[in-house]
Amino acid sequence: MAHPLLTVEDVSKTYDGFKAISNLNFYLFAGELRTVIGPNGAGKSTFFDLLTGRAKPDAGKIEFGRSEDPQSDLTALNEYEINRLGIGRKFQTPSVYVEHTVWENLVLSLKGPRGVFASLFHRLSSTERDRIDALLRLIRLDAKRGWKAGLLAHGEKQWLEIGMLLAQEPKVLLVDEPAAGMTDEETHRTGELLLSLAGKHSLIVVEHDMTFVKQIARDGQVTVLHQGTVLCEGKFDDVQANPRVREIYLGRGKHGKR
Repeated sequence: MAHPLLTVEDVSKTYDGFKAISNLNFYLFAGELRTVIGPNGAGKSTFFDLLTGRAKPDAGKIEFGRSEDPQSDLTALNEYEINRLGIGRKFQTPSVYVEHTVWENLVLSLKGPRGVFASLFHRLSSTERDRIDALLRLIRLDAKRGWKAGLLAHGEKQWLEIGMLLAQEPKVLLVDEPAAGMTDEETHRTGELLLSLAGKHSLIVVEHDMTFVKQIARDGQVTVLHQGTVLCEGKFDDVQANPRVREIYLGRGKHGKR
C-alpha cells in the first residue's frame, strides 16, 4: 500500500479547556482530493491551523512526505517553513491584491523569495510567462488578465486566489469553503477547477454545501469530523446514508448547512 503524503495520528488540541481536536487520525495520499465536512465546531478550522503551523498540537504527530522523501515533522516547523515545504492554504474569504491586475497577482505569487517591488519589476522568463498564461487559462480568467482584481466578481476572486496558490507550486492545497457566497454556476465551475487539479496535486477541501461536495467527491473519500475527531470516512453516498451523520449534520437545514 502507498505511503501517505500527510500523516496525522492521535492529535489533540485544547483551547481554554475546550477540546477542539481530540485523538484525530487522518491520512492523505498523493494526488488525492479529500473532502472534509462537519457541523460548526467540529474542528475543521483548527485542523487546517494545525496542518499549516498556525497552531501547535498538545499531543500526537503530524508528518509530511512520501516514503521516498525524508519525513518532515510539521509540529516542529513554523508557518513559513511549512508553506515552503509545499503546503498551501486558501481561506474562505478571498485575499487578492485588489489594486493590481489579475496578471500581476499571479506574478506576485510565483514561487521565489522576491518582494512585491522586485516581483513586479522582475523580467519574467519565457517559462514564467508560459506558467502564468497556463494558470490564466486554467482559472478561466485569461480574458480578464488586465483587469484590476478588485473589479472581479466574488467567484472570480476565488478562482484567482486558487491560481495564486498554484503559482507557488504547492504539493498539498488546503481549501476552506470555496463555494461560500457563489452562484450555482460559479459553484459548479469551481468544482470543475478543483477536480482538474486532483492527481497533479493533493487537496483537502472543507465544505458545507452538500451539492458541491457530491460534485467534487465523485469516487473519492469524504471525511466527517464531529467534536474534533473523525466520525466516519467513506464514499459520498455511504457517508450521506450514515444515520449518525444524518443526525449530527446532514439534517440541519438546506444542503446540510448550519
